[in-house]
Amino acid sequence: MRSLYSFIIKPKDQRYNNKKKVGDSELILNTEMQNHQYVSRNGIVVQTPINGKTGISIGDEVILHHNVFRRFYDVRGEEKNSYSFFNEDEYFVDPEQIYMYKKNGVWKPVDGYCFVKPLINKDELNTSSRQDLTGVVKYVDNTLKKNGIKLNDLVGFTKDSEYEFVIDGDLLYRVPTSSICIKYEYQGDEVEYNTSWLQGS
Repeated sequence: MRSLYSFIIKPKDQRYNNKKKVGDSELILNTEMQNHQYVSRNGIVVQTPINGKTGISIGDEVILHHNVFRRFYDVRGEEKNSYSFFNEDEYFVDPEQIYMYKKNGVWKPVDGYCFVKPLINKDELNTSSRQDLTGVVKYVDNTLKKNGIKLNDLVGFTKDSEYEFVIDGDLLYRVPTSSICIKYEYQGDEVEYNTSWLQGS
C-alpha cells in the first residue's frame, strides 16, 4: 500500500526512548506517556508517497517530529494515538514532519532545516550551561550551502527557533534555515557543548 502524499514509517526501535542501560540493570527514565522528550524521533521508511520527490527511499532512517509516535490522553482521560497512527508498527507521516534522513550511512537534512550544535556558555552572569542563540553547523541543507554557510561554520539563529534532538548521541538543535541570521568569525575560545552523558551503555 502507498499513500498519495504521506510516507509510511515504523519506529526504528520503540515508540518511546525512556529506558537506559546502566551496567546490568535497566533504568526507566520517565513514566509519563505524554512527555514529548522521551518519544522516539527515529523511524524507518516502509513506503514512500506516490506524489512528490524527496530523495528519501524505502529503508532509510529518518528524524521525525516528536508527535508522530506519541500517545496522549484526550479530554475524557482516554488514551489515544496521534493522528499519524495506522497500526502499532506503521504511521502515516507528512513530508513536513521529516527533518533529516540517513542515506548510505550519511545524515542529510531536508531542505529548509539544518542542525546546529550548541556551545558551552562562558558568560559568568548567565546561569545557562549553553550559549544563547549560537552554535556550530553540523548538518547543512542545500539552501544554506547556496548562501555560503558550510559544515562547522559558527552561526547565530533567531530566538525560539531551535528544537532539541539527539542525533547519534549528540544533542543538536534543529533550526529552520530561514532562522539562521548571521555567520560569525571564530574567536578561538569556543567549546562545543559536551553531551557525553547522552552516550548509551
